[in-house]
Amino acid sequence: MKETISIKMLNTLQKAKTQLSDEAIRHIIDFVLSQMNDEHCFKNKGGQPDLYYTAFGWMLCFILGIKTDVNKMRKYLDSLDIEKLDLIHYAAFVRCSILADLSKNGKIITWLGSLKSKKVKKLTDFSGIPHDNPQSPYSKFIWLSLLEDTGNKLKDKSSFITEVEEYRLPNGGYRNLSKGLGATTNATVAALSVLGQLKGYETNRNVDFLRNLQQANGGFQGASASPVPDILSTATALFMLQCYGQKPKYDPEDFLEAHWLDSGGFCPTLIDETSDVEYTFYGLLALGTL
Repeated sequence: MKETISIKMLNTLQKAKTQLSDEAIRHIIDFVLSQMNDEHCFKNKGGQPDLYYTAFGWMLCFILGIKTDVNKMRKYLDSLDIEKLDLIHYAAFVRCSILADLSKNGKIITWLGSLKSKKVKKLTDFSGIPHDNPQSPYSKFIWLSLLEDTGNKLKDKSSFITEVEEYRLPNGGYRNLSKGLGATTNATVAALSVLGQLKGYETNRNVDFLRNLQQANGGFQGASASPVPDILSTATALFMLQCYGQKPKYDPEDFLEAHWLDSGGFCPTLIDETSDVEYTFYGLLALGTL
């Protein structure tokens, strides 16, 4: 069975864990626990319970072996009105539901064994979609990942691929806005992930374009206008290069080390030295590609 996007990420996170010392893992676990409230959901940068952040937090719990209370997890999910969720939060809800299933009876089972066909809404049924555009590579990436996580098959693969390719720029790379002037790391990673899952991970000029976006310090910027490289863009770019069997142009180890805080979490950039479970997830994902 072909690996889903989620399973590829889980395997990379697991690889990161095997490369860390017990002390380093304990440090990260302490940070993750500091972000969890009594209801077992995770807080955002504002300190409020947040479904999006909870998906990252529960994923880290799954990987790091942090014991969770399934009853509290289920109670939190049952309190949400899923009909009002936008695409991003709906995908987070589905992932959280899977993670709750994985942890039932206090026993962790494999993600792969949890994949059962579940009915999901159509992409065009969501009121909130990234960039207000269901056709963008990032929207397509979230949608394809959601279909994979719920055991659903894409109905028209050919059209899906064609729509993604419409966002490719002549000089390489992809954009998320139909009238965007330049390619971005986010859009290029999303497009390459979709195309890799649907066509196979064969190196091409757009993979080379992504590789060449890396700066000499080891990091990737979200876009050319971004003031500094960030841990999220770096992690997703390194992860996608790994999927295509490519090594980064520069060694990113020092860059990642610089973003690893004394708290045990990772910060977004060197000019924003705050941490949360989302960026800690991406920090570990990046470490898993080394």
